[in-house]
Amino acid sequence: MKNTTHSFGLALACALAVSACGDREAERAAAAAAQAAAIEQQADELAKKYDSAVASNDWDMARIHGIALVDQYPQSTAATRIGPSLDEVKGKAEGAREQRRMEALWAYAQVPADGGTQRSAMIYSKEPVDVDGSGAKPVQLVFRDHPKWKRSSYLVLQASDFAKACYRRCQVTLVADGAAPKRMSANRPDTDEATAMFIDDEKALWRLVRKTKVLEVEFLVKDGSPRTAVFETGGLDGSQMPGWD
Repeated sequence: MKNTTHSFGLALACALAVSACGDREAERAAAAAAQAAAIEQQADELAKKYDSAVASNDWDMARIHGIALVDQYPQSTAATRIGPSLDEVKGKAEGAREQRRMEALWAYAQVPADGGTQRSAMIYSKEPVDVDGSGAKPVQLVFRDHPKWKRSSYLVLQASDFAKACYRRCQVTLVADGAAPKRMSANRPDTDEATAMFIDDEKALWRLVRKTKVLEVEFLVKDGSPRTAVFETGGLDGSQMPGWD
């Protein structure tokens, strides 16, 4: 009788142990499922922000949300879905940042002049240029719309002078985005010193700048030798100069 009772006790203990093990496995499985569901929900929230930013062409925010999603929840369904488009979004975000950088290179001014308003758009060269051996200094490209003098485009040096050969007429050489060089006529004021030189066809120059990201301008300095100034022109805002486009 004692053996029977002992055997029954062992069997009951084993049964209870198996049941307890089963309950723990079920609890672990339930906890894992809950955690997986929470991860998917959090990933879906980021994916909604990503989709919204893409729909509104806000590439910077789309990039931020997309990278956060694939970094934090790489195994999620949402990460798998957006993964193929993320490289394109990163590229567009970089392009948008570069465009903003180029836009910031331009300065615009509106001042009263001769009963009207003078408008100007100005940009400095990407790198300073040494025009006379005194050290490198920025070169400026300016578009101006004056009530009396009308429209003009010109280069401005910070020191020295343009070549005297340009008193009446000379030429500058333009290279737009690495394309074949173009020649445009130019002239400087007939004074002892002139730090400004006009590029005669301001309309053609404007049209060229409007479709160009990087413009190289070669010009003659005081001793007759050439110099080149490089301008990152791709951020020009045409609305700042009404009627030029």
